[in-house]
Amino acid sequence: MNSIEASELIINARGAVYHLDIRPEELADTIITVGDPFRVEKVSKYFDHIEHRSSHREFITHTGTINGRRISVVSTGIGPDNIDIVMNELDALVNIDFNSRTENKEKKQLNIIRIGTSGSLQPEIGVDSFVASTHGIGLDNLLHFYPYRNNEVESEMLRAFKTQTQFNPQLSSPYVTSASAILLAKLVDGCHAGITATCPGFYGPQGRNLRLGLAMPQLNDQLTAFRFGNLKITNFEMETAAIYGLGKMMGHHCLSLSAIVANRIAKAFSADADATIDKLIRQVLGEIQRDEG
Repeated sequence: MNSIEASELIINARGAVYHLDIRPEELADTIITVGDPFRVEKVSKYFDHIEHRSSHREFITHTGTINGRRISVVSTGIGPDNIDIVMNELDALVNIDFNSRTENKEKKQLNIIRIGTSGSLQPEIGVDSFVASTHGIGLDNLLHFYPYRNNEVESEMLRAFKTQTQFNPQLSSPYVTSASAILLAKLVDGCHAGITATCPGFYGPQGRNLRLGLAMPQLNDQLTAFRFGNLKITNFEMETAAIYGLGKMMGHHCLSLSAIVANRIAKAFSADADATIDKLIRQVLGEIQRDEG
């Protein structure tokens, strides 16, 4: 098997992967990802013990245990470009031998659960509620740099999305990805379930107009109106579709759970977003412990 060149997989002086600054033994098989670096501690404060801490740029990692279950929490920063870094480096840590720089013969599957914030696109999904993303529709272009293959349902959903929204191809070529059915079944309780649109930015790509105007001023209305069978676009954010697509190709189980802090239809924002996020964190950690039992 060919060795991966030093320019392709960068390993630092302490034997850790470049951006995350983690060594293979410092990562658990169950991983919670959060966008905000300061949210890492909001998760790990519930650990019984923290065995490892690392910090490099926006990437902070805490690995520890809760009731005997080993968990890592990793901050990704914002956007699909950061997800490209995080997902590739997490996979490298468990599926590449850092000494020989070759792929491991036996591949490991990670459980990767995103806990993030999001804006609702449906009037009935109010602030301070939770959404489990069954699918991601990527309005960025990240996955087109990889040989992703849609299944039949994803292909049909993509065709329906392009037809119903008349999405401007000059903005991007949308793609569709899916959650891990295994994780979705375990962690969907108490959540709305639906499609999440992943945007490449916070302002114009999510229909926020400050001074520049918008190329697609009706985009949010079109996203809200989209239907695919009994599914609709419940919310949008900036990471889910990329996590699902890369995770599927790498063989990992991925699920995105969002705390709704804004309802874009009602023009409302949570009065206590921190409390809502903390409630979702505690719910996820509780489900992880029950699953171990």
